[in-house]
Parts: sequence; C-alpha cells; structure tokens
Amino acid sequence: MALVKELIRKESNGTISFGNYELPAKEKLGDFEVAGDLYKVKTWNAMTKLEKNEGFVYESIPGTAVNLFKETDSEVEFFVDGNASTQITLELEPEKEYKVLVGDRDLGVSKTDIGGKLTFDVDLEKGVLAQIKVMPA
Repeated sequence: MALVKELIRKESNGTISFGNYELPAKEKLGDFEVAGDLYKVKTWNAMTKLEKNEGFVYESIPGTAVNLFKETDSEVEFFVDGNASTQITLELEPEKEYKVLVGDRDLGVSKTDIGGKLTFDVDLEKGVLAQIKVMPA
C-alpha cells in the first residue's frame, strides 16, 4: 500500500485510495464514481487534492499518497504516505472541535473555521504509512 498509480481507486472494503507524490507534473482524474458520489483528484509532488461532488475534501502540501480513506458521520480515517513535513487540510463541519490522532500521537483538539477547514502538520517519511484519525472532540 502506498502510491496510487491509477491516481484514484476504490478498495474492496469500500474505502478509496488516491494520490501519487512522485509525479513531477500535475495529473488529474475526474468523474470517478464511488457509491453514487463523483470524485476528482489532482496530484503531483507539490500537492494532492480530492473533491467529492464538486466540494473540497482533502488537500496536502506537498503531495501525498492516501490509502483506505473513509469518512463517516463520526470520523475521518486514512493512511498517508509522503516524503516531507506535510500540511493536510480536511473539510469537516464548520466551527466544531475535532481531535486529531497521528498513529498513537494525539495532536490535541482543533476547531474548524467558518468554512469547515481543519489543518494540521504531519512529518512523513517515504514508504512509511501514518494512520490519521479525526473525530469530534
């Protein structure tokens, strides 16, 4: 599990995997359907971005590979791979508090802004997956 050569794919457990931080130039794929939702991904070494039904879901700077991405009413969970200190932004409910876990490390509680954006930093190492969980505080 790591880079997604096809840019985005549906996994057998219903999650999705997307992103390839080794690409030297931006590549994108749109209208990828999963359970009635349409996803669009843009990815390369500088950034990875995911949209769902034309709305923002995920962005990382620099680019990442995201595996087993799952969002429910109560949490967002995924594994991420990259090769540098990375800023990840998720869109959640506006003006709510969320607890962020990176592996067994608790990053504490953060509040989303009026647009629902939550941003945090993760130190990533190529080939090493970091598990991310974000849940209401």
